[in-house]
Amino acid sequence: MREEILRELKELAESDYKEFNSSLIPGVDKDKTLGVRVPLVRKTAKKAARKDWEKLLSELENCPQEAGGVGGTALYYEEVMLQGMVIGAAKMDAERRLSYIERFIPRIDNWAICDTFCGDLKFADKEENRQLVWNFLQPYLSDEREFFVRFGTVLLLSHFVDEEHIDSVLRLMEGVRHEGYYAKMAVAWTLSVCYVKFPEKTEKILRNGSLDNFTQNKTIQKIRESYRVSKEDKQRLNLLKRK
Repeated sequence: MREEILRELKELAESDYKEFNSSLIPGVDKDKTLGVRVPLVRKTAKKAARKDWEKLLSELENCPQEAGGVGGTALYYEEVMLQGMVIGAAKMDAERRLSYIERFIPRIDNWAICDTFCGDLKFADKEENRQLVWNFLQPYLSDEREFFVRFGTVLLLSHFVDEEHIDSVLRLMEGVRHEGYYAKMAVAWTLSVCYVKFPEKTEKILRNGSLDNFTQNKTIQKIRESYRVSKEDKQRLNLLKRK
């Protein structure tokens, strides 16, 4: 099945988009990207999820992500993204999906794969799965690996910034201590979304000195970039930036 999917993706590839997209994702080998736009990858993934998705995921899981690996030709960037999308779209129970997710997370090595994957895990929004997913993501927030931390953080951002969880989300974000750029940026992004939805609660975090300087300033920057925050609030928050 992988050969069939790869053939479809290559037919959708655009050379100009390949150059543009590769420039936005540090660390991704341009030679292992095709140049397929995300909506088209998602459309292909949804179609694949209605077929023999178990066989496809098995084939993809057994392919190396890096050149020189054991198991076949190294995956293209879009194939890794599609793998995550199929995990999110295929019909299966929550426990089994979490098993696939757990095996997929080590393949996340850039912000684009991480953020797209987290956003596509819609099963996390179903009431019967909320506590299960909440418990599942907790260890990732304190992991030593940068993109494991980003995964846990963006999953919170994508599915748990709500009235029920906001106090816990803010407390968890205060506790993230990973020094990696993409982990810190994920925390800043999450806090900026928290501010838009729960400004008073989130501003307390910005005033209590619990964040490191980088995260504090990036959070304020991202809040100030939002069209849903008033000019007055932006001016007040700007005074909380650190040198």
